[in-house]
Amino acid sequence: MASLAWLFLKLGATSFGGPAAHVAMMEEEFVHRRKWLSHSKFLDLIAMTNLIPGPNSTELAIHLGYLRAGWWGFAIAGICFILPAFLMVLAVAYFYTQYASLPQAQHFLLGTKAVVLAVIIHAFDRFLKSVLAIEGYKKIFAKEFWTDRQKVLSFFILLSSVYLSLRGFNEVAILLNCGLISLFVSERFLFTKKYELGSLFWVFFKVGSLLFGSGYVLLSFLQGELVNQRQWLTQNQLLDAISVGQFTPGPVFTTATFIGYLLQGVPGALVATLGIFLPAFFFVALSIPLYHKMNSSHRLRTVLNGVVAGSVGLLLSTLWTFSQGLFTSIFLPALGAASLFLIWKTRIPTALLILGGGLLSFFYFKI
Repeated sequence: MASLAWLFLKLGATSFGGPAAHVAMMEEEFVHRRKWLSHSKFLDLIAMTNLIPGPNSTELAIHLGYLRAGWWGFAIAGICFILPAFLMVLAVAYFYTQYASLPQAQHFLLGTKAVVLAVIIHAFDRFLKSVLAIEGYKKIFAKEFWTDRQKVLSFFILLSSVYLSLRGFNEVAILLNCGLISLFVSERFLFTKKYELGSLFWVFFKVGSLLFGSGYVLLSFLQGELVNQRQWLTQNQLLDAISVGQFTPGPVFTTATFIGYLLQGVPGALVATLGIFLPAFFFVALSIPLYHKMNSSHRLRTVLNGVVAGSVGLLLSTLWTFSQGLFTSIFLPALGAASLFLIWKTRIPTALLILGGGLLSFFYFKI
Protein backbone atom coordinates (compact mmCIF):
# COMPACT_ATOMS: atom_id res chain seq x y z
CA MET A 1 0.00 0.00 0.00
CA ALA A 2 2.81 2.40 0.87
CA SER A 3 4.52 1.71 -2.45
CA LEU A 4 1.27 2.27 -4.33
CA ALA A 5 0.61 5.52 -2.47
CA TRP A 6 4.13 6.79 -3.19
CA LEU A 7 3.88 5.97 -6.90
CA PHE A 8 0.64 7.88 -7.37
CA LEU A 9 1.81 10.78 -5.23
CA LYS A 10 4.87 11.01 -7.48
CA LEU A 11 2.75 10.85 -10.63
CA GLY A 12 0.35 13.47 -9.29
CA ALA A 13 3.23 15.81 -8.46
CA THR A 14 5.14 15.47 -11.76
CA SER A 15 2.59 14.73 -14.50
CA PHE A 16 2.48 18.06 -16.32
CA GLY A 17 0.79 18.39 -19.69
CA GLY A 18 -2.81 17.28 -19.27
CA PRO A 19 -4.59 13.90 -19.63
CA ALA A 20 -2.60 12.67 -22.63
CA ALA A 21 0.67 13.19 -20.74
CA HIS A 22 -0.77 11.51 -17.63
CA VAL A 23 -1.74 8.42 -19.64
CA ALA A 24 1.70 8.23 -21.27
CA MET A 25 3.45 8.44 -17.89
CA MET A 26 1.20 5.73 -16.40
CA GLU A 27 1.86 3.45 -19.35
CA GLU A 28 5.62 3.90 -18.97
CA GLU A 29 5.48 3.33 -15.19
CA PHE A 30 3.08 0.37 -14.95
CA VAL A 31 3.33 -1.45 -18.29
CA HIS A 32 6.99 -1.05 -19.28
CA ARG A 33 8.93 -0.43 -16.05
CA ARG A 34 6.99 -2.44 -13.47
CA LYS A 35 5.08 -4.80 -15.81
CA TRP A 36 2.02 -4.80 -13.56
CA LEU A 37 -0.26 -5.38 -16.57
CA SER A 38 -0.04 -6.00 -20.29
CA HIS A 39 -0.24 -3.30 -22.93
CA SER A 40 -3.53 -4.74 -24.25
CA LYS A 41 -5.07 -4.63 -20.75
CA PHE A 42 -3.89 -1.05 -20.34
CA LEU A 43 -5.61 -0.12 -23.62
CA ASP A 44 -8.78 -1.83 -22.37
CA LEU A 45 -8.74 0.40 -19.29
CA ILE A 46 -8.30 3.51 -21.43
CA ALA A 47 -11.32 2.47 -23.50
CA MET A 48 -13.35 1.94 -20.33
CA THR A 49 -12.56 5.40 -18.96
CA ASN A 50 -13.61 6.93 -22.27
CA LEU A 51 -17.05 5.34 -21.89
CA ILE A 52 -17.87 7.11 -18.64
CA PRO A 53 -18.00 10.82 -17.69
CA GLY A 54 -15.43 12.50 -15.47
CA PRO A 55 -11.66 13.11 -15.51
CA ASN A 56 -10.26 10.28 -17.63
CA SER A 57 -6.70 10.21 -16.30
CA THR A 58 -7.93 10.18 -12.68
CA GLU A 59 -10.33 7.33 -13.50
CA LEU A 60 -7.46 5.44 -15.13
CA ALA A 61 -5.40 5.86 -11.94
CA ILE A 62 -8.31 4.50 -9.88
CA HIS A 63 -8.66 1.48 -12.20
CA LEU A 64 -4.93 0.75 -11.94
CA GLY A 65 -5.05 0.97 -8.15
CA TYR A 66 -7.96 -1.48 -8.05
CA LEU A 67 -6.16 -3.99 -10.29
CA ARG A 68 -3.05 -3.83 -8.10
CA ALA A 69 -4.55 -3.86 -4.60
CA GLY A 70 -8.33 -4.23 -4.73
CA TRP A 71 -10.65 -1.72 -3.09
CA TRP A 72 -7.93 -0.26 -0.85
CA GLY A 73 -5.84 0.36 -3.95
CA PHE A 74 -8.93 1.85 -5.61
CA ALA A 75 -9.12 4.56 -2.93
CA ILE A 76 -5.38 5.10 -2.40
CA ALA A 77 -4.53 5.52 -6.09
CA GLY A 78 -7.30 8.06 -6.71
CA ILE A 79 -6.65 10.13 -3.60
CA CYS A 80 -2.87 10.16 -3.97
CA PHE A 81 -3.05 11.14 -7.65
CA ILE A 82 -5.34 14.11 -6.84
CA LEU A 83 -3.69 15.27 -3.58
CA PRO A 84 -0.46 16.92 -4.91
CA ALA A 85 -2.35 18.97 -7.48
CA PHE A 86 -4.95 19.97 -4.87
CA LEU A 87 -2.26 21.29 -2.51
CA MET A 88 -0.35 23.13 -5.24
CA VAL A 89 -3.48 24.75 -6.69
CA LEU A 90 -4.61 25.71 -3.17
CA ALA A 91 -1.30 27.50 -2.61
CA VAL A 92 -1.51 29.27 -5.97
CA ALA A 93 -5.10 30.32 -5.21
CA TYR A 94 -3.97 31.89 -1.93
CA PHE A 95 -1.27 33.96 -3.63
CA TYR A 96 -3.68 34.84 -6.43
CA THR A 97 -6.17 36.34 -3.98
CA GLN A 98 -3.37 38.33 -2.34
CA TYR A 99 -1.50 39.61 -5.38
CA ALA A 100 -3.54 39.11 -8.58
CA SER A 101 -4.84 42.66 -8.42
CA LEU A 102 -1.31 44.06 -8.73
CA PRO A 103 -0.30 45.20 -12.25
CA GLN A 104 2.71 42.85 -12.25
CA ALA A 105 0.51 39.81 -11.59
CA GLN A 106 -1.97 40.88 -14.26
CA HIS A 107 0.83 41.21 -16.80
CA PHE A 108 2.05 37.71 -16.01
CA LEU A 109 -1.46 36.23 -16.29
CA LEU A 110 -2.07 37.90 -19.67
CA GLY A 111 0.84 35.93 -21.10
CA THR A 112 -0.30 32.65 -19.56
CA LYS A 113 -3.78 33.19 -21.01
CA ALA A 114 -2.37 33.61 -24.52
CA VAL A 115 -0.43 30.35 -24.22
CA VAL A 116 -3.34 28.47 -22.63
CA LEU A 117 -5.54 29.53 -25.56
CA ALA A 118 -2.91 28.06 -27.92
CA VAL A 119 -2.86 24.82 -25.89
CA ILE A 120 -6.65 24.55 -26.11
CA ILE A 121 -6.61 25.22 -29.86
CA HIS A 122 -4.10 22.41 -30.26
CA ALA A 123 -6.27 20.07 -28.20
CA PHE A 124 -9.33 21.06 -30.23
CA ASP A 125 -7.43 20.21 -33.42
CA ARG A 126 -6.74 16.69 -32.12
CA PHE A 127 -10.29 16.20 -30.86
CA LEU A 128 -11.86 17.37 -34.12
CA LYS A 129 -9.72 15.05 -36.24
CA SER A 130 -10.54 12.18 -33.89
CA VAL A 131 -14.30 12.82 -33.93
CA LEU A 132 -14.40 13.12 -37.72
CA ALA A 133 -11.90 10.25 -38.18
CA ILE A 134 -9.69 12.26 -40.52
CA GLU A 135 -5.94 12.86 -40.67
CA GLY A 136 -6.12 16.33 -42.25
CA TYR A 137 -8.79 18.92 -42.97
CA LYS A 138 -8.47 18.50 -46.73
CA LYS A 139 -10.32 15.22 -46.24
CA ILE A 140 -13.50 17.19 -45.39
CA PHE A 141 -13.67 18.36 -49.02
CA ALA A 142 -13.15 14.89 -50.44
CA LYS A 143 -16.05 12.88 -51.85
CA GLU A 144 -15.20 9.96 -49.55
CA PHE A 145 -15.95 12.10 -46.47
CA TRP A 146 -19.46 13.05 -47.59
CA THR A 147 -20.33 9.48 -48.56
CA ASP A 148 -19.43 8.25 -45.05
CA ARG A 149 -22.71 8.73 -43.22
CA GLN A 150 -21.19 8.35 -39.72
CA LYS A 151 -18.65 11.14 -40.38
CA VAL A 152 -21.35 13.41 -41.79
CA LEU A 153 -23.53 12.80 -38.71
CA SER A 154 -20.65 13.67 -36.35
CA PHE A 155 -19.91 16.81 -38.37
CA PHE A 156 -23.56 17.89 -38.22
CA ILE A 157 -23.81 17.26 -34.46
CA LEU A 158 -20.59 19.21 -33.84
CA LEU A 159 -21.80 22.26 -35.80
CA SER A 160 -25.20 22.09 -34.10
CA SER A 161 -23.62 22.15 -30.65
CA VAL A 162 -21.52 25.19 -31.62
CA TYR A 163 -24.61 27.07 -32.80
CA LEU A 164 -26.74 26.17 -29.76
CA SER A 165 -23.95 27.05 -27.34
CA LEU A 166 -23.40 30.46 -28.93
CA ARG A 167 -27.16 31.06 -28.71
CA GLY A 168 -27.02 30.49 -24.93
CA PHE A 169 -28.57 27.03 -24.57
CA ASN A 170 -27.64 24.95 -21.50
CA GLU A 171 -24.51 22.83 -22.06
CA VAL A 172 -25.87 19.70 -20.37
CA ALA A 173 -29.05 19.84 -22.45
CA ILE A 174 -26.96 20.25 -25.60
CA LEU A 175 -24.83 17.19 -24.84
CA LEU A 176 -27.80 15.01 -23.90
CA ASN A 177 -29.55 15.94 -27.13
CA CYS A 178 -26.38 15.29 -29.13
CA GLY A 179 -26.22 11.78 -27.69
CA LEU A 180 -29.90 11.04 -28.33
CA ILE A 181 -29.74 12.45 -31.87
CA SER A 182 -26.72 10.25 -32.59
CA LEU A 183 -28.59 7.15 -31.35
CA PHE A 184 -31.85 8.01 -33.16
CA VAL A 185 -30.29 8.89 -36.51
CA SER A 186 -27.88 5.95 -36.37
CA GLU A 187 -30.58 3.38 -35.71
CA ARG A 188 -33.11 4.88 -38.11
CA PHE A 189 -30.94 5.98 -41.00
CA LEU A 190 -27.29 4.97 -40.70
CA PHE A 191 -27.59 1.31 -39.75
CA THR A 192 -30.26 -1.16 -40.61
CA LYS A 193 -29.98 -2.53 -37.20
CA LYS A 194 -25.27 31.95 -4.19
CA TYR A 195 -21.72 31.13 -2.59
CA GLU A 196 -23.21 28.51 -0.26
CA LEU A 197 -21.10 25.39 0.22
CA GLY A 198 -24.05 23.15 -0.66
CA SER A 199 -24.61 24.99 -3.95
CA LEU A 200 -20.87 24.98 -4.64
CA PHE A 201 -20.70 21.22 -4.09
CA TRP A 202 -23.72 20.63 -6.32
CA VAL A 203 -22.32 22.68 -9.21
CA PHE A 204 -19.05 20.75 -9.29
CA PHE A 205 -20.70 17.39 -8.56
CA LYS A 206 -22.95 17.97 -11.58
CA VAL A 207 -19.97 18.90 -13.76
CA GLY A 208 -18.01 15.83 -12.62
CA SER A 209 -21.04 13.61 -13.31
CA LEU A 210 -21.91 14.89 -16.77
CA LEU A 211 -18.65 15.95 -18.41
CA PHE A 212 -17.43 13.69 -21.20
CA GLY A 213 -14.22 14.10 -23.17
CA SER A 214 -11.38 15.73 -21.24
CA GLY A 215 -10.52 18.51 -18.87
CA TYR A 216 -10.49 21.00 -21.74
CA VAL A 217 -14.27 20.66 -22.17
CA LEU A 218 -14.50 21.81 -18.54
CA LEU A 219 -14.25 25.35 -19.92
CA SER A 220 -17.67 25.18 -21.55
CA PHE A 221 -19.42 23.82 -18.47
CA LEU A 222 -17.91 26.32 -16.06
CA GLN A 223 -18.51 29.22 -18.45
CA GLY A 224 -22.22 28.41 -18.47
CA GLU A 225 -22.60 27.58 -14.77
CA LEU A 226 -20.35 30.08 -13.02
CA VAL A 227 -20.03 33.03 -15.42
CA ASN A 228 -23.26 33.19 -17.44
CA GLN A 229 -25.87 31.64 -15.14
CA ARG A 230 -24.76 32.27 -11.54
CA GLN A 231 -22.30 35.13 -12.14
CA TRP A 232 -20.06 33.88 -9.34
CA LEU A 233 -16.93 34.55 -11.42
CA THR A 234 -15.86 36.92 -14.14
CA GLN A 235 -14.68 35.48 -17.44
CA ASN A 236 -11.13 36.59 -16.65
CA GLN A 237 -11.20 34.80 -13.30
CA LEU A 238 -12.38 31.62 -15.01
CA LEU A 239 -9.58 31.75 -17.56
CA ASP A 240 -7.10 32.39 -14.72
CA ALA A 241 -8.43 29.26 -13.03
CA ILE A 242 -7.98 27.23 -16.22
CA SER A 243 -4.42 28.60 -16.53
CA VAL A 244 -3.61 27.39 -13.00
CA GLY A 245 -5.09 23.96 -13.74
CA GLN A 246 -2.90 23.72 -16.84
CA PHE A 247 0.27 25.00 -15.23
CA THR A 248 0.20 22.72 -12.18
CA PRO A 249 0.78 18.96 -12.50
CA GLY A 250 -1.91 16.35 -11.97
CA PRO A 251 -5.56 16.42 -13.03
CA VAL A 252 -6.79 19.52 -14.88
CA PHE A 253 -9.98 19.17 -12.82
CA THR A 254 -8.18 20.74 -9.85
CA THR A 255 -9.31 23.96 -11.50
CA ALA A 256 -12.25 23.36 -9.14
CA THR A 257 -9.89 23.74 -6.16
CA PHE A 258 -8.84 27.18 -7.35
CA ILE A 259 -12.41 28.34 -7.99
CA GLY A 260 -13.64 26.97 -4.67
CA TYR A 261 -10.92 28.87 -2.82
CA LEU A 262 -11.79 32.12 -4.61
CA LEU A 263 -15.43 31.76 -3.57
CA GLN A 264 -15.22 30.31 -0.04
CA GLY A 265 -11.59 29.95 1.00
CA VAL A 266 -10.23 26.57 2.15
CA PRO A 267 -13.71 25.08 2.87
CA GLY A 268 -14.79 26.05 -0.64
CA ALA A 269 -11.66 24.50 -2.13
CA LEU A 270 -12.30 21.23 -0.28
CA VAL A 271 -15.99 21.11 -1.18
CA ALA A 272 -15.43 21.94 -4.87
CA THR A 273 -12.64 19.36 -5.19
CA LEU A 274 -14.72 16.68 -3.49
CA GLY A 275 -17.71 17.50 -5.66
CA ILE A 276 -15.92 17.28 -9.01
CA PHE A 277 -13.88 14.13 -8.26
CA LEU A 278 -16.40 12.08 -6.25
CA PRO A 279 -18.37 10.99 -9.36
CA ALA A 280 -15.17 9.56 -10.89
CA PHE A 281 -14.81 7.10 -7.99
CA PHE A 282 -18.48 6.18 -8.29
CA PHE A 283 -18.39 5.60 -12.05
CA VAL A 284 -15.20 3.53 -11.90
CA ALA A 285 -16.66 1.38 -9.10
CA LEU A 286 -19.82 0.90 -11.17
CA SER A 287 -17.90 0.10 -14.34
CA ILE A 288 -15.69 -2.61 -12.84
CA PRO A 289 -18.38 -5.35 -12.74
CA LEU A 290 -20.12 -4.02 -15.85
CA TYR A 291 -16.99 -3.66 -17.98
CA HIS A 292 -17.68 -6.36 -20.55
CA LYS A 293 -21.34 -5.49 -20.92
CA MET A 294 -20.69 -1.76 -21.39
CA ASN A 295 -17.75 -2.28 -23.70
CA SER A 296 -19.75 -4.49 -26.06
CA SER A 297 -22.89 -2.33 -26.17
CA HIS A 298 -23.25 -0.88 -29.65
CA ARG A 299 -26.07 1.45 -28.60
CA LEU A 300 -24.09 2.91 -25.69
CA ARG A 301 -21.11 3.52 -27.95
CA THR A 302 -23.37 5.25 -30.47
CA VAL A 303 -24.80 7.57 -27.80
CA LEU A 304 -21.34 8.43 -26.48
CA ASN A 305 -20.07 9.13 -30.02
CA GLY A 306 -22.70 11.84 -30.26
CA VAL A 307 -21.83 13.20 -26.82
CA VAL A 308 -18.14 13.44 -27.70
CA ALA A 309 -18.91 15.19 -31.00
CA GLY A 310 -21.08 17.67 -29.12
CA SER A 311 -18.34 18.22 -26.55
CA VAL A 312 -15.88 19.22 -29.27
CA GLY A 313 -18.43 21.67 -30.60
CA LEU A 314 -18.83 23.20 -27.13
CA LEU A 315 -15.07 23.57 -26.93
CA LEU A 316 -15.00 25.48 -30.21
CA SER A 317 -17.74 27.87 -29.07
CA THR A 318 -15.87 28.48 -25.81
CA LEU A 319 -12.66 29.23 -27.71
CA TRP A 320 -14.56 31.84 -29.72
CA THR A 321 -15.99 33.43 -26.57
CA PHE A 322 -12.65 33.60 -24.76
CA SER A 323 -10.84 35.02 -27.77
CA GLN A 324 -13.10 38.08 -27.72
CA GLY A 325 -11.23 40.88 -25.98
CA LEU A 326 -8.42 38.65 -24.68
CA PHE A 327 -5.76 40.12 -26.93
CA THR A 328 -5.42 43.78 -26.11
CA SER A 329 -2.12 44.36 -27.91
CA ILE A 330 -0.21 42.96 -30.87
CA PHE A 331 2.15 41.19 -28.48
CA LEU A 332 -0.49 38.78 -27.12
CA PRO A 333 -1.71 37.34 -30.45
CA ALA A 334 1.91 36.99 -31.53
CA LEU A 335 2.69 35.13 -28.31
CA GLY A 336 -0.31 32.86 -28.81
CA ALA A 337 0.66 32.10 -32.41
CA ALA A 338 4.28 31.35 -31.44
CA SER A 339 3.08 29.06 -28.65
CA LEU A 340 0.77 27.18 -31.02
CA PHE A 341 3.67 26.68 -33.45
CA LEU A 342 5.91 25.30 -30.67
CA ILE A 343 3.16 22.96 -29.45
CA TRP A 344 2.71 21.52 -32.93
CA LYS A 345 6.39 21.30 -33.87
CA THR A 346 8.19 20.48 -30.61
CA ARG A 347 7.75 18.45 -27.45
CA ILE A 348 8.25 21.31 -25.02
CA PRO A 349 6.10 20.60 -21.92
CA THR A 350 2.93 22.65 -21.75
CA ALA A 351 3.80 23.85 -18.25
CA LEU A 352 7.07 25.38 -19.46
CA LEU A 353 5.31 27.14 -22.32
CA ILE A 354 2.73 28.64 -19.98
CA LEU A 355 5.39 29.75 -17.50
CA GLY A 356 7.51 31.20 -20.33
CA GLY A 357 4.52 33.03 -21.77
CA GLY A 358 3.75 34.58 -18.40
CA LEU A 359 7.34 35.73 -17.88
CA LEU A 360 7.62 37.19 -21.39
CA SER A 361 4.36 39.06 -20.91
CA PHE A 362 5.48 40.32 -17.51
CA PHE A 363 8.72 41.78 -18.86
CA TYR A 364 7.09 43.10 -22.05
CA PHE A 365 4.45 45.14 -20.25
CA LYS A 366 6.78 46.16 -17.44
CA ILE A 367 9.27 47.61 -19.93
